[in-house]
Amino acid sequence: MSELLVQLRDRLPAEVVVTDPDVMLTYTRDRAEFCEAGLPAAVVLPRTVAQVQEAVRAAYGLRVPIVTQGARTGLSGGANASDGCMVLSLVKMDRILEIDTVDRIAVVEAGVVNADLTRAVNKLGLHYPPDPSSWEECTIGGNIATGAGGLCCVKYGVTAEYVLGLDIVLADGRLMRTGRRTAKGVAGYDLTRLFVGSEGSLGIVVRATLGLRPLPPQQLVLAAEFGSTDAACDAVCRIMERGHTPALLELMDRVTISAINRVAAMELPKTTAALLLVASDGQDPASDLAAYGLLCTEAGAVAVTRADDAAESEMLLQARRLAHAGLTSMGSLLVDDVAVPRSRLADLITGVAAIADENRLVVGVSAHAGDGNTHPVVVFDASDPDESRRAQDAFAAIMSLGLELGGTITGEHGVGILKKEWLAREITDLGIEMQRKVRHAFDPHGILNPGKLF
Repeated sequence: MSELLVQLRDRLPAEVVVTDPDVMLTYTRDRAEFCEAGLPAAVVLPRTVAQVQEAVRAAYGLRVPIVTQGARTGLSGGANASDGCMVLSLVKMDRILEIDTVDRIAVVEAGVVNADLTRAVNKLGLHYPPDPSSWEECTIGGNIATGAGGLCCVKYGVTAEYVLGLDIVLADGRLMRTGRRTAKGVAGYDLTRLFVGSEGSLGIVVRATLGLRPLPPQQLVLAAEFGSTDAACDAVCRIMERGHTPALLELMDRVTISAINRVAAMELPKTTAALLLVASDGQDPASDLAAYGLLCTEAGAVAVTRADDAAESEMLLQARRLAHAGLTSMGSLLVDDVAVPRSRLADLITGVAAIADENRLVVGVSAHAGDGNTHPVVVFDASDPDESRRAQDAFAAIMSLGLELGGTITGEHGVGILKKEWLAREITDLGIEMQRKVRHAFDPHGILNPGKLF
């Protein structure tokens, strides 16, 4: 028995430590393709902060790498295990500790599922806006680790804007608290924001204080069909240029629409080149949708349909959330996450189509269009070495195009393993040097999620 297992069993209840190889195999990776993963020496499933600290102290003393995981819904390999590491899965730390309706905050453990928090605060007339497409599965800790976004970011912003304070177990097992519970606070460096998007490389988030908003009115959704993606992107620009703030602004191309129809009886329009979903949750959503519809028509929409009620609206949103599942039904996926300025959205999508043709592959594009955050999804046959190579070539070409258009390699999925090379290209050598110094300050022995980011 390894010294790590001896110490873990001395420090922790037996049911917290998993060593069965078959079980550990299920904790080796997230959902990203082309990212290496190894078999951990142990998987720890703590239920308390104290148990996290004990596990970390054991690993720290032996200099064993620690890979922290949530629901493993990530798409960049950021939660992948390495051979001999200790996986620290926080999914059993799933308590909502407090909801304060006066201060409009929630205090939650890292393993709380996003949708569970949303439903809990909704019952009290409050709202937690960040809603990744995997919201029924993904955890708040994972959302914080990757800086997750979602469908409603165009109006309400991303995870980072709602994280007020954190409880973090550092690499040596000490517990650090950052941030505040107050509406305002600027004391010292903003360490809270530093940890958002750090992908488990600076410390282990075990608890979060999150800002909430009043529950908005029920949103209504408009669907606009376009004969070209250029026209749909023009509509996006017109809506934003006129000063509107829709609750969401989502785009799906022809490939994605077809994929959704494969897995659900949605009867989405099969002949259209692009479908734009625009929602309002304002005081007069009907008036908002009328304005959005007019702008879509001016941009060249061939049909505009407004949902009459919440049920029809939810059906349209469910279609958008099924995009990933639909494309999965077509083969293996390599999911990109390039964000560009809204004004360059059409250029990105046109370029992706050319890259797909050049590499003889199917690439579906869905986008949080209001943010310019696109998800080009390369579909390929993983059993075909040549097609797998072309998929990686297409993925790289899309990221390169995003940078050329003044964008970024990731809007919400994180860097992980998949995009390490591309982070260096985006932030340059000096940026990498400074980030390494920050990482070293928190983790001088390099045991927290090594091999990720850079």
